[in-house]
Amino acid sequence: MGRRKKGNPVHGWLIVDKPAGITSTSVVGKVRWALEAQKAGHAGTLDPDATGVLAIALGEATKTVPFVTDALKCYRFRVTWGAATATDDASGEVIATSEQRPDPAEVEAALTAFRGDIQQIPPQVSAVKVEGERAYDLAREGIEMDLAARPLFVERLEVVTQDPDGAELEMVCGKGGYVRSIARDLGQALGCLGHVAWLRRVWSGPFRAEDGLSMDQIEALARTPDLLTHLRPLELGLVDIPEVAVTAAAASRLQHGNPGEVLTGASYGDVCWASHGGQAIAVGVYRAGALHPTKVFQI
Repeated sequence: MGRRKKGNPVHGWLIVDKPAGITSTSVVGKVRWALEAQKAGHAGTLDPDATGVLAIALGEATKTVPFVTDALKCYRFRVTWGAATATDDASGEVIATSEQRPDPAEVEAALTAFRGDIQQIPPQVSAVKVEGERAYDLAREGIEMDLAARPLFVERLEVVTQDPDGAELEMVCGKGGYVRSIARDLGQALGCLGHVAWLRRVWSGPFRAEDGLSMDQIEALARTPDLLTHLRPLELGLVDIPEVAVTAAAASRLQHGNPGEVLTGASYGDVCWASHGGQAIAVGVYRAGALHPTKVFQI
């Protein structure tokens, strides 16, 4: 007989407006405790000093996390000119300084090289794995690493405001973007050095910071039915892939891991999610009139 899971079978998303000074993992733990949930995870890490939207997946919604992490994200941040730091943000030790300051036209012109498909080297203090260890652990030991550049798609990068000592920017990018690397590389390109002064994730896929609960609100509503009213449906994590409707009989087959015929068409090979009565049944690959499941939701 299997051991019963601890906690309640809570399924869906809770949107959090993360404050500075707390890790994403700690937020997940607090939300899981507050909802007494069996399972929880997040859709994209935010640095401890960063603020903004952190979408917490609960229960079966954790199966939709990959579709959210692949979605576009929007960041608002300020780059301070004149200093490079060990962490590429304001929390790190200053490792170099410059008296040079760019004029507004130079900043606008430099941004062109950071749009579209670019190559980006992660910060030394990042979660990238180096020979099985996290880069931030090696960096804390004083080990300097030669990290490989990684591809990043930047849909938009624009100046919001700027002054002689820095610029506030807004960036919309794909998966795997490091805002700290943008600040570092932009400062180097301008010859004045730079680092992130502050960072806020405005939205991530379908989730918006303005819709998020504060940690104080979560604490106040913890372990009460009122907190459950703030849950968003599991299906919100699937908005970027096609939906196909299925009959009750097909839904039953899908829930047992078998292909099920769909009522609405899709293109051959598409990754889709099957719904019955508005509820997500499974995610799978569409082939010849049927969905072949790869993930099944048990709610």
